[in-house]
This record gives sequence, structure tokens and C-alpha cells, in this order.
Amino acid sequence: MRVRKAVFPAAGWGTRFLPATKAQPKEMLPLVDKPVIQYAVEEAVAAGIEQVIIVTSSQKRAIEDHFDLNLELEQLLEARGDIEMLRQIRAISDLAQISYVRQKEQLGLGHAVLVAKELVGHEPFAVILSDDVVVGDRPCIGQLIQAYLQTHSSVVAVTEVPHEETCRYGIIDGQLADGGPGAGGPDPRLYKVSGLVEKPDPSVAPSNLAIIGRYILTPKIFEKLEQTPRGAGGEIQLTDAIEMLMQEQDVYGYAFEGKRYDAGTTMGWLKASVELAMGRQDIGAEFRQYLQGLDLS
Repeated sequence: MRVRKAVFPAAGWGTRFLPATKAQPKEMLPLVDKPVIQYAVEEAVAAGIEQVIIVTSSQKRAIEDHFDLNLELEQLLEARGDIEMLRQIRAISDLAQISYVRQKEQLGLGHAVLVAKELVGHEPFAVILSDDVVVGDRPCIGQLIQAYLQTHSSVVAVTEVPHEETCRYGIIDGQLADGGPGAGGPDPRLYKVSGLVEKPDPSVAPSNLAIIGRYILTPKIFEKLEQTPRGAGGEIQLTDAIEMLMQEQDVYGYAFEGKRYDAGTTMGWLKASVELAMGRQDIGAEFRQYLQGLDLS
């Protein structure tokens, strides 16, 4: 079965970016001149996703407005003759079929996925956390979709992190799906997951392969989320439900190609902003020249 739908959890408070997020969603913070969530939606569309499901809260109306039509703005741009910008603005509302569902209480990532159950239905689906911005030749979620088509199992995106930073991530325990290094096989980036450890101390971390915000999940995950007890802070953790899922179905990790920025932290957002700007054809050269002229002493 094809992966046609993607869930975007976007109901959190964004406290790491206060006071900037006091009156605007963190997903709408710009990276150069596009909001963070637009990068993620464009990635999904490029991978063949047909329906985008955004999980929001009462404070996230700006997200809905961004992906909606704005006839007054379009008329203004057309009157000014700014056809290129008009094209870009219209393209945003034409990206995909977008649906919204409210998460009335912020009870964790697992709960955010669970509230999308009725819109997802009984089919495999993607989960994309827009805080993780991934830039590469192939859409990150598209790579996971290909891994799903190969395995017919849930797949989580993983990336190598410094061993001392394993305490910041969910870490997988597993081995290459082809049997081990050098054994050959269809995809040396694919790992068979045998366990998940949430934020382990580096001394006991089973690997340095960290889960980041891209998942392909089978619909069985909803049953497991409904059975998952609330953990710290009363939240339902997606990793707990995936561990329960592993008792009945295989789960794989895929070490994706591309560079990932953690735009959910101030430093990660700054790094992404600078490097994405440098890569732009229209402003990259001028921006590089500006950076080279800075006094960094």
C-alpha cells in the first residue's frame, strides 16, 4: 500500500523560542524567507505525499492562514505586476490537500499522532516533525517511504550523533538489515531495530544512531498508542508505542542521506538560517561576502 498521508504535529508551545513565540507559532519562524513548516510540507510533497494533516492547537491559526488563499494579497501583487512573487504565494496554497485537527491538550508526541487517527484511517502514513529540517538531493521522508516499500514495516529516520550527545535523543539498538557490515545487501543504510532507548547515558547507549523527526508507521501504531500509559509529565511517548509495536511487527531504522538541522533549538535555527542563505542562488554570493567581512575576533 502506498504512503499517501503525512501527519505534522504542530500544537506545542514553542517555549524554547520565547518571547518570539509568545504570539506566533514556532513553526512559522522564518528560515531565510520561508516558515520552518513550509520546508517540511514541501519535502513531503516532493516525496509524493498527497494529503497533509497538521495537528494544531488554539494558538496556531497563523499556520492555517499561511497555507490558505489570500485573495487580497494576490490582487495587490497582481496590480503591482510582481508576477514572480504572485506565483510563489499561489504555490503555497496549491502545495497539497491540507487538513487540520486540534490537539486540545498537549500530551506528548504520541498523543499528537493519535488525534490524527480518524483522518489517517487504516493505511501506512508518515509523521514529520518540522523542527528537523533536512536538506539533501532526495527528500528525507521519500527515502523512508522507499525503505517501507522494501520492508513493508515501520521505519524511523536515524542519524549518527556524537556519542556524548546520545543523552539528548532516542537511540536505536540494532544491526544492519543485510546481516552486518560488509555482508552486502539491498541497502546498507537500513537497520533492523531490536530496541529503543530514550535519552540514554552515553555509558550505556546501545549505539550512536539517533532517531530524528521522520517516521513511516503502520496503522497498528494507533492501537499501541491507545494502550501506552502516560509517562513523565503525563505525556504519551511515541517511542514507547513503537517499542510495543516491535513485539508484533518489525521496525527498521534508515540512516538517511542529507544534512539535518535541529531548528527546534536556537543554535540549530541560527545554523540553518545561515547555511540555507549561503546556498541560495539569489542572495548566497552577497551573503557569503558579508560574512567574510565580519570581524569575528
